[in-house]
Amino acid sequence: MKKSLLSVFTLILPILTFAQEAEKGIDEKINDAFMPVATWWEGFVLSTVPIGAYNVPFVVLLLVGGATFFTIFFKFPSFTKFGLAINTVRGKFDEIEGGHASGDPDMAIDGDIPDTIRDESKEGEVSHFQALATAVSGTVGLGNIAGVAVAIALGGPGATFWMIVCGLIGMSTKFVECTLGVKYRDVGADGTVYGGPMYYLSKGLKERGFSAIGKVLAGLFAILCVGASFGGGNAFQSNQATVQLTSMLGLQGGSMGFVIGVILAILVGVVIIGGIKRIASITEKIVPFMAGIYVLAALVIIFANISDIGLAFTLIFEGAFTPMAGLGGLVGVLIVGFQRAAFSNEAGAGSAAIAHSAVKTNYPASEGVVALLEPFIDTVVICTMTALVIIFFNIDGGNMQSVFQYGGDGASNVVLNSDGSSIGGVDLTSMAFDSVIPGFSYILTVAIVLFAFSTMISWSYYGLQSWKYLFGKGKTADTVYKVLFLIFIVIGAAATLDAVIKFSDAMILALVFPNMIGLFFLFPKVREEMGKYLGAIRTSKEK
Repeated sequence: MKKSLLSVFTLILPILTFAQEAEKGIDEKINDAFMPVATWWEGFVLSTVPIGAYNVPFVVLLLVGGATFFTIFFKFPSFTKFGLAINTVRGKFDEIEGGHASGDPDMAIDGDIPDTIRDESKEGEVSHFQALATAVSGTVGLGNIAGVAVAIALGGPGATFWMIVCGLIGMSTKFVECTLGVKYRDVGADGTVYGGPMYYLSKGLKERGFSAIGKVLAGLFAILCVGASFGGGNAFQSNQATVQLTSMLGLQGGSMGFVIGVILAILVGVVIIGGIKRIASITEKIVPFMAGIYVLAALVIIFANISDIGLAFTLIFEGAFTPMAGLGGLVGVLIVGFQRAAFSNEAGAGSAAIAHSAVKTNYPASEGVVALLEPFIDTVVICTMTALVIIFFNIDGGNMQSVFQYGGDGASNVVLNSDGSSIGGVDLTSMAFDSVIPGFSYILTVAIVLFAFSTMISWSYYGLQSWKYLFGKGKTADTVYKVLFLIFIVIGAAATLDAVIKFSDAMILALVFPNMIGLFFLFPKVREEMGKYLGAIRTSKEK
């Protein structure tokens, strides 16, 4: 242990010295090279179609349209299968999924007890809860803190309503893609699981007689997923964690982002070397902890403002259909809410199916229903709580816009009424929490760093699985990917937010195109798998 710490400090000290002596910040050099690529890619992926007076990104229409179709086809599973999802995560149906035999925990090898390995279900590496925690950690994060603040500031309280709607229908998309992820996964001779859209696109479409199309879509998804893991799942996270740390600690200097990025890369590297079992064991601890702190603080603020709860929900519902002046009308509020929710929960992007594919189960639909909970936790619960905190913060007596005016010019910052200054979404959320819980901004900074850390380690697994699909499953390929991933942590920490968010949002949303095509071809298979799972449950109850 001491030797490891010495090695870390030996690596960091020369970097700190170099950073202090640099004439032009490394951050600026990296950003100058990165911005043109980010701008071009964002424009390409976020191509728009005109709807009335608005230009709506086609990818958002595809996400919402697909989610609505799956919701209706599967008879509103976000409501009808919610109880089943809770019971599955609780382990109520473990017996029909293979169960676990007894064994000596002291003899465990890589988390497995030898006497129980044969009974852990036919295939899989992690439990339902671990798979859910890993997937949630990849989506619950800065979008719930900064993204919601910007959505409310630009779209008004009514945007909250449409975020909730998008989250509810997005649960159906997660159900479909994660069921398919387990059904078409590959399992190596050593029990290692390889799953995700690249496998159900290639294998599933081959079953339907579209082998060539399946291979093309699978390859495209894998390439985009590698890029998304470097961007939205990595660079954006390290960027925002760095911004918060430098702001809270009062750090300055053109190369501090580089230094913090290197430190983050070292910490992430220690975790991702261990693979999915190490990642799952970390995320199942971090995610409930950080989400619990955030939700608890939000509840404190909600109860502190309980007298305004009726007014807040009135603003949300009325604003959803009769927007306040200056918000650009109903369509504008709807687009802001849907777009922010789509970015937040990633339903339709297929990324979460990679984590859920590693679950221990004999029934693919069992993990599909577990995946239902992900958009609910991410968007319906956490995003809504953030929205309420900000709405309360903006209410002062009879003035419903005391801190800032709802509606804006579409920029990513919020203009304060008091002095006209412009702040980011994270800062607005921090101010809202601090107004009731003084000093909470420091705790929020810790939460943001933990959100970023857990998201990075989850996305490292998504990207690695895609990398393996493209370049093989050998150790050399693994090492090359992990080194590149760690380099992008440093790039993200050093680049400006504008460059990073352009690249990262576009990379994640680009996954929607190949993934949604596959889902439209393969969703009947999900109905078959759901029938098998429900049949097994009925049979077990009759015994």
